[in-house]
Amino acid sequence: MANMLNIGVSGLNAAQVGLNTVGNNLANLNTDGYSRQTVVQSEVIGQADGRFTIGGGVNVDSVQREYSSYLTTAVWQQNSSLQRATTYNDLNTTLNNILTGSGNLQGALDDFYGAFSTVANSAGSSSSRTALLGSAGSVTAVFNTLGQQLSSQQSQVNSQISNTVNSVNDTASKIAALNAQIRQSPPDQVPNALLDQRDGLVKTLSGQLGVSTVAETDGTISIYTSSGQSLVSGNKSFALSTGNNVYDPGQTDLFDSAGNDITAKLSGGSLGALLDYRNNVLNPAQNQLGQAAIALSSSINAQQAKGLDANGNLGQPIFSTPTPNVLPSTKNTGTAAISASITDVSKLTTSDYNLSYDGTAWNLRTSTGRSVPMTTNPDGSFSADGLTFSVASGTAQAGDSYVIQPTRNAATSLSVVQTDPTKIAAAAALTTTAGTTNNGNATVSSIKVTDPTNAALLSNAKVTFTSATAYQVTDSSGNVLSSGTYTPGQPITANGWSLTLTGTPGANDSFSVAANSNGLNDNSNALAMAALADGGVLDGGKTSVLASYGNLTTFVGTAGSQAASNLSTQTSLYNQAAGAQQSVSGVNMDEEAANMVKYQQAYQASAQIITTAQTIFASLLQAVQG
Repeated sequence: MANMLNIGVSGLNAAQVGLNTVGNNLANLNTDGYSRQTVVQSEVIGQADGRFTIGGGVNVDSVQREYSSYLTTAVWQQNSSLQRATTYNDLNTTLNNILTGSGNLQGALDDFYGAFSTVANSAGSSSSRTALLGSAGSVTAVFNTLGQQLSSQQSQVNSQISNTVNSVNDTASKIAALNAQIRQSPPDQVPNALLDQRDGLVKTLSGQLGVSTVAETDGTISIYTSSGQSLVSGNKSFALSTGNNVYDPGQTDLFDSAGNDITAKLSGGSLGALLDYRNNVLNPAQNQLGQAAIALSSSINAQQAKGLDANGNLGQPIFSTPTPNVLPSTKNTGTAAISASITDVSKLTTSDYNLSYDGTAWNLRTSTGRSVPMTTNPDGSFSADGLTFSVASGTAQAGDSYVIQPTRNAATSLSVVQTDPTKIAAAAALTTTAGTTNNGNATVSSIKVTDPTNAALLSNAKVTFTSATAYQVTDSSGNVLSSGTYTPGQPITANGWSLTLTGTPGANDSFSVAANSNGLNDNSNALAMAALADGGVLDGGKTSVLASYGNLTTFVGTAGSQAASNLSTQTSLYNQAAGAQQSVSGVNMDEEAANMVKYQQAYQASAQIITTAQTIFASLLQAVQG
């Protein structure tokens, strides 16, 4: 009787554990990260009795979670990719909204160049000149606003980086604490709830940055960044930190627990997205916008300097052209102060540069590591990519380096410096007059200002042909300024101007060059500035300011489109990985309902065995007593 009773009790206990397990599964049906639990049973070895052995009931060996380390790791990896894609897409969407919602730069540029055409149509009108300066202010305001919005996003990205690092450290600390609890659990008691909690935290951590994991023999899990820095080992976590970039205090960089800069090494998750976006989209966008601003101011100012204003003076700048940022490394040991200037806008790129001194020579590289050859100038300065660098003061030491940002903040610092409408240089600076006794058929096709800084630019000069193939240029006193052999189509230059003829000159033919005395009625220079709307300024004279801004909008639009497409792909991949993992670990209501019926019936049957054993035992007692 005792054996039957024990068998019934063991079955009753096993069924009760099964019912409790089913109940717990159903209760956690909607608990994120919960792994379905199942009961593992085994037969109790019975006692031998003569020729046969009767079983001794059932043991509950364990309640284990349905778990696949492979599928769970796949979910972590896909979650890292999904969160990166989500953050990257959000940032690109914000940038697209900035370009469309912070003023119509395309329209402002069209209006500005169109204002020069209006001035050309009525060169003596003060109202058209005033309107032109108003358009200059409007286009500057749009550049400023866009530049400020991009700078604001830089600050927001820096703040997000710091906040994400704090979250990474907090999550890693919690995982280390769970590691300690799991390691202290008795060998025969699997801490399912703790393991689920830890897996959930690892999933959260993988969404914050790319990680790799290693399961240790003591039940703990070690976690490393995608580049190998330790985040969790046993019951210890290793915190990341943030700090200012060694060159740019406005840029937040990342450091491991030993203080090593790992900004360029991290990838994956929302933190990786922030770093990738800043380096590959936001910084280039700021540089492209700044390049357009510099191209606008430089080209307009240059053409303005080649004309005469309403007062008969050479044109003065309309815009203040921004200068490059020079950022010394905080690790420099020398005292050298580097100056940088833009000397050829047509060669200006959107790159940032690193200028370093090796103790003997200066070397220039782009921020991507490409070596840039420099030309040494007679004054000891260096030129490359339309820039000129020089040591303004102090002395450099080996290992000193500087970051040069030629265009980064140019859009923000662009400004209008001309406020007097009469100083719009609408007229050509020079006029030419053919000699009255000329006998050849040569005519002036163009007279261009090549050096507006030449002090003798507006002085009278005469080009006289001693023969059809020889000429000399003299000033008003008859002094010879230059002479040479004339080749048709080849410009004749002097005093900062360049004269081009068509046709064939005759001996003793002459052409006079003088300041334009008809400035109030001349519109040549205004037309030249209006033509800059389509004229090449950048890329060796191939790309206009409008085209440059168009390239920026195309770049941002393409980045946004790719980010949205990647988000769609990563969402699909994550759903597939999560579905596969849930097919093993997820709770199925139908399955649990069937298990509940099964365990309920087993419980009732075991109870009936106990009742039967009691009845037999009672009958036996009655028989003995009788």
